[in-house]
Amino acid sequence: MEGTVFAAALEGMKVVKSEQGEILSQPFLDVCKQILPVIDKFGAAMALVKSDIGGNISRLESKYSTNPSGFNHLYSLVQTEVESNTAKSSSSCTNGLLWLTRAMDFLVALFRNLIEHEDWSMSQACTDSYNKTLKKWHGWLASSSFTLAMKLAPDRKKFMDVISGSGDITADIESFCTNFSPLLEENHKFLARFGLDEMKAS
Repeated sequence: MEGTVFAAALEGMKVVKSEQGEILSQPFLDVCKQILPVIDKFGAAMALVKSDIGGNISRLESKYSTNPSGFNHLYSLVQTEVESNTAKSSSSCTNGLLWLTRAMDFLVALFRNLIEHEDWSMSQACTDSYNKTLKKWHGWLASSSFTLAMKLAPDRKKFMDVISGSGDITADIESFCTNFSPLLEENHKFLARFGLDEMKAS
């Protein structure tokens, strides 16, 4: 493998924005997809997160594919739902983008923990990131399932060796978190403008 498992996502991030600075639908979803192989390396501990992310990407992609030029910009997927009053539906693209962004917040927090707290075990790094990001949006059931799954977290050193490939993993994680976080922040701000950033899981 050339470089680390983050190589494809770092490359993809270069084209996420249009010349006007707007986040583009397909390139943004591609970067999210390019993080799935990293999640795979967590094994069973991240099965829930992976299926959640995969499901939300599919939902947004399938809407995008109905009108690629009309939905070229990521937020146009939300805008049409706001206008048709369907944004708060549990099967909406708005809901999909919100949960995709939250799951990515969790992963960014986790990756940061892995490079900033070298003495932490993997389950400690996972639990801390979960508490900082997803926990407040989850109901009891989701929260319990998640806490249980974290107990299956892999050995930290083995995980880092696997995702390092032939590259500098610390530099790549740093670069990924630094470049991806502002995009997630932008998503939250956009959703908050319509009062759509506070939706919780049932």
